[in-house]
Amino acid sequence: MKILFVIDKLELKYFEFNNLVTNFWLIKGFLDRGNEVYITTNPNLSLKKDIPYAKCYETFVQDGNIFYKNVQTEKQIDDFDLVMFRPDPPVDIDYINATYIFDFVKKAEVINSPSAIRDFNEKLHSVYFKEYMSENIVTASLNDIEKFLSINKEIVLKPLNRCFGSGVMYLYEGDPNTRTIINTMTNNETTLVMVQKYIPEVKQGDVRVLTLGDKILPYTIKKLPTKDDFKFNTHNDDFIAASGLSKSELEMFTPVAKKLNSMGIKMAGLDVINGKIIEVNVTSPCYFIKEINNLYKIHLEDEICDFLLTKNLLSL
Repeated sequence: MKILFVIDKLELKYFEFNNLVTNFWLIKGFLDRGNEVYITTNPNLSLKKDIPYAKCYETFVQDGNIFYKNVQTEKQIDDFDLVMFRPDPPVDIDYINATYIFDFVKKAEVINSPSAIRDFNEKLHSVYFKEYMSENIVTASLNDIEKFLSINKEIVLKPLNRCFGSGVMYLYEGDPNTRTIINTMTNNETTLVMVQKYIPEVKQGDVRVLTLGDKILPYTIKKLPTKDDFKFNTHNDDFIAASGLSKSELEMFTPVAKKLNSMGIKMAGLDVINGKIIEVNVTSPCYFIKEINNLYKIHLEDEICDFLLTKNLLSL
């Protein structure tokens, strides 16, 4: 098969040896199976008449690491069997414009569906699963946020288009910086933000629950907060631990996987605290493959690659 990965510009810059990145393991897994794998970035996409193209680089494995040939070639996106659309947020206008290119793809299977990603905000659309979430509102209103804070005593404010915990703020009732923080987050009541009831168990970390098609994977990790933050903010083995799912949790979150899969989101990462979903990662969800492999003594990339290469998936 011919496979194209749309990756982040920063990831292209530090492509080799970057085994903290999910794409490293998936690309290597595909290459080890004898597939042709190319990489590109959003700025290298184009549309000529109604035909989508990508200027891309061919990858290869050498001594257990992945590299790419420093020769750029332009290919029609429909010449690929499978496209992994995995650029990182922010989901800004350049990101949105890149998703439009894929509206013209006719044959290639694209995962996750760019139009589905475009229509699914990782914070806001988590509310599809409100029965599994803590109390929350989405608003730009200072008064609404202050009322929510008065009711819940401790809250978290999140920008809607960032990732890796960037810009997330904690507020408690009586904080002297309350109005300053709210006005900064909302750009003086002009920008919508997600506001959630603070879950104290975040001090013990949040759990990354992984979806693959219709199912929840049984391998989970707990992302631990650093000493200087209330949340996980550094990708480091010192702040990652194994965290198994109970049978009831598997059953509880399986409908979430099925709903996402039906929308064209076949790979997602649910961030969960004390059984509550706080976010649904769909753009370039990190599967923590290196860490899960070490903690569970498995090769998670094999299971993912096998799933993505099945004829059943490609015939959908």
